[in-house]
Amino acid sequence: MSTLQLQIEQAWEDRSLLELESTRNTIESVIDRLDRGELRCAEPLDDGSWKVNEWVKKAVILYFPIRKMEVIECHPFVFHDKIPLKTNYEELGVRVVPHAIARYGAFLERGVIMMPSYVNIGAWVGAGSMVDTWATVGSCAQIGRGVHLSGGVGIGGVLEPVQASPVIIEDGCFIGSRCIVVEGVHVEKEAVLGANVVLTKSTHIIDVTGPKPVTHRGRVPARSVVIPGAYTKSFPAGDYQVSCALIIGQRKASTDLKTSLNDALREYDVAV
Repeated sequence: MSTLQLQIEQAWEDRSLLELESTRNTIESVIDRLDRGELRCAEPLDDGSWKVNEWVKKAVILYFPIRKMEVIECHPFVFHDKIPLKTNYEELGVRVVPHAIARYGAFLERGVIMMPSYVNIGAWVGAGSMVDTWATVGSCAQIGRGVHLSGGVGIGGVLEPVQASPVIIEDGCFIGSRCIVVEGVHVEKEAVLGANVVLTKSTHIIDVTGPKPVTHRGRVPARSVVIPGAYTKSFPAGDYQVSCALIIGQRKASTDLKTSLNDALREYDVAV
């Protein structure tokens, strides 16, 4: 792996190396490993933190200039693109409903269900997760196991800058309808986002469960139940309401996560 990394770093600094067959083969090898789940653009560490593999993201970026546009026919549909589509779903143990699409270089673990949806190159989706209707998983996004991405959810992608963290949705999360999570926001294990929550790197995520508000940015704590909200901000022209997200409670600890999720949704009257 260190040899692959060295060759990718060299090609990143000197794009003329892309003309060499050996360099192109190295890039193809990295994308193949991404497709099979042997490499990840970001990976969890034993201490609970995440490591961004910048060199792998560089390989994804370098993959585009070495590819040529080609016609991809999936009768009766026709596409014209540089990146082939993912295949072998039966062998992978993945359910893919028409018109779901995953690009080659995305990894889908066994038991993933894709309703009509889209998963981009470099993304990782864990076992038993549901990518529901018209949900999108952007490039390099990391979706844990047992996650539900509800209808119309938008999980942002990130390739550049290469040091930027991708969106991370950890195991057991429930992301409600039409939620948007972008700019490397990290949603920790078993959190619940109600419908229409929008999270960016600068969004105020305000915990209102205690006597005083506690504001987070870029991170939703584990098992939080989150709904859309607003706070008042002063501008030269006056005071206006600015969108935020409100943590209104905690998902109860339970050995049965489905029961726990249903309890959370009922108790806090969260729209999904």
